[in-house]
Amino acid sequence: MLITKKQNHIITNSDNATVLIDFEWFETNKRIQHKTARDGKTFRIKLLNEAPNFKQGDILHQENNTNYTINIIPCECLVIVPKTNFEMASICYEIGNKHLPLFYEDNKLLIPFEKPIFKLFLALGHTVFQARKVLSNPLKTTVSPHGSHSTLFSKIMNLTQK
Repeated sequence: MLITKKQNHIITNSDNATVLIDFEWFETNKRIQHKTARDGKTFRIKLLNEAPNFKQGDILHQENNTNYTINIIPCECLVIVPKTNFEMASICYEIGNKHLPLFYEDNKLLIPFEKPIFKLFLALGHTVFQARKVLSNPLKTTVSPHGSHSTLFSKIMNLTQK
């Protein structure tokens, strides 16, 4: 089955059967890929005009009273619990400098687990632990051009000190 357009909705109260299609967290933004649902049906995804940004529970396809639904597989991740807005800004700055994907859930920051990063945040005195979680809420930022006089970090720091 070829999918060329994202169905941008989640149906919670549906009489249709649900068949899950498993995705790793890093596959949720891939435009071209092949996936197999748990019932064996194969899908070729080609979303050339848009970024998919698949979320947990999104319906990829509907057919014969069946919803083929996105399921993001849990993975080992690093959970960082900032105590203040200033600490949140500092942590985001450190993670951004390392160009790591960042996720947010229940006032906690999540990144895919990497032991050196785990040790770094422990050494910096942050509350951090390892857990198996679904990485589904990416934190997206825009960064001003290099010629700008203020940086994203300085803007965040100014917001936290007000």
